[in-house]
Parts: sequence; C-alpha cells; structure tokens
Amino acid sequence: MIALFGYLQYKLWVAEGKAQDSWQLEQRINKLKENNAMLMQRNNVLQAEVTNLKSGLEVIEEKARRELGFVGKGETFFQYIEPDNAEQN
Repeated sequence: MIALFGYLQYKLWVAEGKAQDSWQLEQRINKLKENNAMLMQRNNVLQAEVTNLKSGLEVIEEKARRELGFVGKGETFFQYIEPDNAEQN
C-alpha cells in the first residue's frame, strides 16, 4: 500500500502530466478567454461600423469629413491660423 501510495504521489507531482502543468494550462486558458472576449468586442464594434457604412450616406460623409477633410457642395472652408509669438519678438 505504501509503495502504491508513493507511486501515485510521484505521478501526481513529478511525472509527466503533473498537477503543476494542469494549473498552468488552466491559467493559459483563462488568459486566452479574456483575450478572445476583447477581440470579440472589437469585432462587434467593427461589424457595427461596416453595417453603418453600408446602410447610410451620412456615415460615409461624416467619416470623409473627419478623416479626409471633405468639404461639401455649397460649403465654404475657413482656416484660422494663430500667429506665432516667437517670430514677433
């Protein structure tokens, strides 16, 4: 019995597939689940943006204004440049 008990303890703590390996795998699985949740959230945001871009021109126009500096027909573009105080001294 003692030899069997010793053998089982050896298999549990030292041999291949030991308890420590199992705990490390569980931690890795938890990290991967967290990473998957973040990526899933990002994918949902991107999917919503794609849906908006496909469905409406307003979204496309807003994106063009924000990212490309688009100015629509009948609009006037004004640019205000602040004077550089260093050159005045």
